[in-house]
Amino acid sequence: MSTLQLAPEKTALVLIDLQHGIVAMQTAPYTPAEVIAKSRSLADAFHAKGATVVYVRVDMADFMQLPADTSLRDPNAPPPPAIASEIVPEAGMQEGDLVVTKRHWGAFAGTELEAELRKRGVDTVVIGGIATNIGVESTVRQGTGLGFAFVVVEDACTTLSAEAQKFAFEMIFPRLSRVRKTNEVIEALG
Repeated sequence: MSTLQLAPEKTALVLIDLQHGIVAMQTAPYTPAEVIAKSRSLADAFHAKGATVVYVRVDMADFMQLPADTSLRDPNAPPPPAIASEIVPEAGMQEGDLVVTKRHWGAFAGTELEAELRKRGVDTVVIGGIATNIGVESTVRQGTGLGFAFVVVEDACTTLSAEAQKFAFEMIFPRLSRVRKTNEVIEALG
């Protein structure tokens, strides 16, 4: 594993779906509270270095429905309350942080995320959030296709099962990105 060094002026922290409607789910191997705490530590470190911090949320009342065999949301269910789409305060969002609203899994498709990162000179994205193999993985796949380098923070991600987390971190992310823990990323910021 190579040594990680991050230039705060060229690195952004992107946190996926740390919002009321998502953090209410049962997750593994980490609880939503554990992921929120790690994400907050990362956000605090990025804020201290003047680096870009982005909170991505999905508009749960306007989630793009695609023809699929399985959906995460019952299309006949009433729309969730507005609070379900709002970032939880414990995630550490501050004035000046970017908030990107997406309508599906990945944070780049159909949003201003790429333009905002490029405008700030960002070439490396540190990412965490819920769920690992859904919103996080989709964002990493889209972003690598756009030329961004990624660092996926294993202990700042969680998903619906420990098996899915293990597969993503053993088979997918090492081929698309560098994989590190929260403390390693904070240390790499200098």
